[in-house]
Amino acid sequence: MSGHSKWSTIKRKKGANDAARAKIFTKIGRELAVAVKNGGPDPSVNTKLKDVIAKAKQNNVPNDNIDRMLKKAAGETGGADYEEIIYEGYGPNGVAVIVETLTDNRNRTAGEVRHYFDKAGGNMGTSGSVTFMFSREGVILVEKEDADEEMLMMDAIEAGAADFIADDEDVFEIRTQANDVGAIRDELEAKGYKTISSEPAYIPATYTRLENQDDMMKMSRMIDMFEENDDVQNIWHNWENEDEYEG
Repeated sequence: MSGHSKWSTIKRKKGANDAARAKIFTKIGRELAVAVKNGGPDPSVNTKLKDVIAKAKQNNVPNDNIDRMLKKAAGETGGADYEEIIYEGYGPNGVAVIVETLTDNRNRTAGEVRHYFDKAGGNMGTSGSVTFMFSREGVILVEKEDADEEMLMMDAIEAGAADFIADDEDVFEIRTQANDVGAIRDELEAKGYKTISSEPAYIPATYTRLENQDDMMKMSRMIDMFEENDDVQNIWHNWENEDEYEG
């Protein structure tokens, strides 16, 4: 899952082939396992688990699959012990990249992440080398065809949203405090809105535009390599014109 153009990735997921969808299910399964381990199997008291279940549904994971994942996570003893690690670095022409991972082998994951950066002509940095260029915010997306702009904006602000953005042709974007995203999503869904994404995100303060087709190809392939890796949960970047690349 990559962004800043998070909605671009969501559109791609909707048409994802079976292999890509299997990757998404695997990643969400890991998130469910970690959420259950840290807060228990009851989403009514485990808000992180509730958020991951919502994410699973937004990614069209069938309810039967979610139930199986939850039962497996609740019944696991001595299973894989996943660790959350964030990697930072630069892609072609200085594009800033943040990679969120859940791994049971940090040496393996670090080596693979470094390899992806190197292969794209970039480099992996140290902790803090990139995150200062981003702010941590909650982002909720609602398809424009499913909502009235004025009504949604009023309801979002009433629920506690920090900002409402209608610039994209396909989605309304609601910004929140990172810790408020789940509660505001729940309030909006209780009013009948269908959210297509709702999670904390790294929002870049500035963007880098790639003009060279070779750089664009390398950056796109690097994103693909990250997304194909089961250890990688999310990729955030400040590549401004990602949507213009048609490689």
